[in-house]
Amino acid sequence: MKLKLLTYILLLTILTACAPAATPTLAPATVAPATQAAPDEPTPVPTGEPGNLTGLEPGWWNDAVFYQVFVRSFKDSDGDGVGDFNGLTEMLDYLNDGDPSTTTDLGITGIWLMPITQSPSYHGYDVVDYYSVDSEYGTKEDFQRMVEEAHKRGISVIVDLVLNHTGLDHPWFKASDAGDPKYRDWYIWSDEKTSYLGPWGQPVWYPAKDGYYYAVFWSGMPDLNVENPEVTQELYNITEFWLKDMNVDGFRLDAIRHFVEQGSAQENTPKTHAWLQGYFQFYKSLDPTVFTVGEAWTETSEVLDYIGDEVDIAFEFDLAEDFVRAANGPIASAASQQLKTVIENYPAGQYGVFLTNHDQNRVMSNLGGDFNKAKLAAVMLLTAPGVPFIYYGEEIGMTGTKPDEDIRLPMQWRADGPGVGFTTGQPWRAAALDWPTTNVASQNVDPDSLLSLYRTLIQLRNNHAALRTGETLIIAPGSQRLYSILRYDENEAFLVLINSHPNHQNTDLYGLSLESSPLREGMTVETVIGLEGASMPTLNANGGFEDYHPFAELPPHSATILHFTWP
Repeated sequence: MKLKLLTYILLLTILTACAPAATPTLAPATVAPATQAAPDEPTPVPTGEPGNLTGLEPGWWNDAVFYQVFVRSFKDSDGDGVGDFNGLTEMLDYLNDGDPSTTTDLGITGIWLMPITQSPSYHGYDVVDYYSVDSEYGTKEDFQRMVEEAHKRGISVIVDLVLNHTGLDHPWFKASDAGDPKYRDWYIWSDEKTSYLGPWGQPVWYPAKDGYYYAVFWSGMPDLNVENPEVTQELYNITEFWLKDMNVDGFRLDAIRHFVEQGSAQENTPKTHAWLQGYFQFYKSLDPTVFTVGEAWTETSEVLDYIGDEVDIAFEFDLAEDFVRAANGPIASAASQQLKTVIENYPAGQYGVFLTNHDQNRVMSNLGGDFNKAKLAAVMLLTAPGVPFIYYGEEIGMTGTKPDEDIRLPMQWRADGPGVGFTTGQPWRAAALDWPTTNVASQNVDPDSLLSLYRTLIQLRNNHAALRTGETLIIAPGSQRLYSILRYDENEAFLVLINSHPNHQNTDLYGLSLESSPLREGMTVETVIGLEGASMPTLNANGGFEDYHPFAELPPHSATILHFTWP
């Protein structure tokens, strides 16, 4: 594994389209076009503050906890059964009420909105107008008011930006398919159907009026030809529009591994990396604090190559899988090993940590509906280094397995009927069957609920830099059944200890060891979560310890967080 010289530091399942939306015009962008650098003369990145311009230092995102929202399913304000911007605005206080002294909100400080531009499909990934918002979600003014209200509460807003492909109904593709010489080269065409398949053995060439077009994910989403300078310029214009006119703080970049195909090579190509480097330089030239998180659904060794001068961070899929596997038990060692790999190879903290997302079966379903296991997963997620992302409803244990619509169901706010507090009308899709018992209202008043744990963990992270941007040490637990790490800075340390096994672990079965640490004599320890009455370790000259037993016995499927402080 190697990082780029300047850094120290997927299959997206899409279903067929629903009823078509209104077709936008072919008019060029209203935003003033940005200056595009020649291919061999990349736009220079400005120097000076802040220092994270090329990913060399952590940015504001390293202090954030993000919440992923599917607007269609979050909150409906007008009773039409479809979530909307005004509904999201109504529920911002649930995410963060803007008052750090309260503990009734989640404490979220960033939201990622799945696609919100005009599209004929429920999911929005087949864009037909990048300069609009989905009319079912509201107006541009509704969106701008939501962003303004989020910012008032200290919540940053990033939106899904789909640059790899458009929908078939996009005016650009219609013109390209019709042979319009201005737009023909905006997509990838072949006179004859080529013999090779896609990265997962799927068809990628589809017949049209005159030739075959390339679409890596689905016939309804033709790939843009970003090697065409006019296309790249237009994507720059779109980026500038959302940053300046719509006031967003950054983007989740979809499908970044697939931007430029080089013949049958359709993933992670050198030209893809080169294009992303130019794009990175462009948006940082507009505002160095703009944030991007990339979706590169692949193994860690390949994700690493995108970090720092192509995207600010990318999602760590391998670690997510190991967190869920460890929470399921009975063995946790894979999560410890993968976290060690991540820490040793990424720039410090420059990766997104999560459990599952909108393309995967929900974590609670993966854990068999076991709330104790879901709590272990939450502790691992929100005490880990990196930038955490929570999929909406994860905090209450929403369930769902594919097809995709069933992992994107309405948010279960209340148990007062099939509208589940999401809508006063008929939901666009029925809520999961467990809504009478799994909902925000019932967990709000239960101090032992999953929701209460998420609130505690997020607020703990918000209040302690050691858990956001501090260093991490992997503790040898003396058993593959345990997960144990130390998060620390110069002022404090947190020991996270998880028993993922269905049996108790006594002192004969575990013992924590660490060669050196910042711990020191004269420190104090208190329990933040879990077992009370921890013993103190016997420290060596380097602050390390051997065969440390903070407790005589660790209960099954349990998590404990200890807080060490010193003068």
